[in-house]
Amino acid sequence: MKILGIETSCDETAASLCEVKGGNFKIISNIVSSQINIHKKYGGVVPEVAARAHAEVVYDVVGRALGKIKIKTIDLIAVTYGPGLVTSLRVGVLAAQAIAGLADISLVKVNHTEAHLLSPFLNNKRIGFPALGLIVSGGHTELVLMKDFGKYKIIGETRDDAVGEAFDKVAKMLNLGYPGGPIISQLAIRQGAEPLNLKLPRPMLNSKDFDFSFSGLKTATLYLAKKMSKTELKKMTPAICKEFQNAVVDVLVKKTIYAAKKYNIKSILVGGGVSANKELRNALEKLDYKVYLPNLEYTGDNASMIAFAGWKKYKRAKKNEVFKINASPNL
Repeated sequence: MKILGIETSCDETAASLCEVKGGNFKIISNIVSSQINIHKKYGGVVPEVAARAHAEVVYDVVGRALGKIKIKTIDLIAVTYGPGLVTSLRVGVLAAQAIAGLADISLVKVNHTEAHLLSPFLNNKRIGFPALGLIVSGGHTELVLMKDFGKYKIIGETRDDAVGEAFDKVAKMLNLGYPGGPIISQLAIRQGAEPLNLKLPRPMLNSKDFDFSFSGLKTATLYLAKKMSKTELKKMTPAICKEFQNAVVDVLVKKTIYAAKKYNIKSILVGGGVSANKELRNALEKLDYKVYLPNLEYTGDNASMIAFAGWKKYKRAKKNEVFKINASPNL
């Protein structure tokens, strides 16, 4: 079975060709066309600009993913239909519908967040259920109980900013550029083991639930920066970045441990763009649990995870089920 995955939920146009043989999922190609350089000058993603950029390259990206494989040999197309930017989502959905219609290929819609949740399966084939999922991305921060594929329960989520959003906003406050996550991480590494001499709060660290909040941490970082002169701020920026990152990691890890203990879970899956953060990965891998992380190329938005999630959904579908897809930005 050959599967074509298509992803256009935000600012990456992605396509992936995958194959399933004997129940084994294999990635043949994983093509991603990033818009980071387009949006840098705006300090963030501009929806209309993103949609136009998707429309310009989506068929080229699909062609590169297919390579010499003829479209008529594809058995299934999986496409992201939400959550995300509605104008960006429509580009991918319309492209998938056009290709599927012309070549008479089965089409399945995929929840982008579920695909991030399942991304560790791309390089870890033997993950057992039940499991606990931690989604850390630009749009979502969630803890999810996973009984099986398609059987999920959100037990905790952010009450305000998603963790990736918080990284971007703090980077913008400090005039560091976009995207914020990698920049803050690099500056934190530059700080090294030197004493920080500053402290930021760990919001909701000791609350008796599994929810998160990062707006207070963001505000505390802003107030800290405003107290400094331009010269002092420039000197202290690596320390601020490290303490901000430490605060985020502390909260994410403690909440994850709390949930795993509460529900007696032994396996933890982590997905989303922030799962690329080295400090977070190191902290999670030290836990006394089986922790499964996606390879770095599958942490950000990609179509291989869409193809995998689509395959699993297609297997669960009733025979002759017809999939009607509309872009749904607010899933």
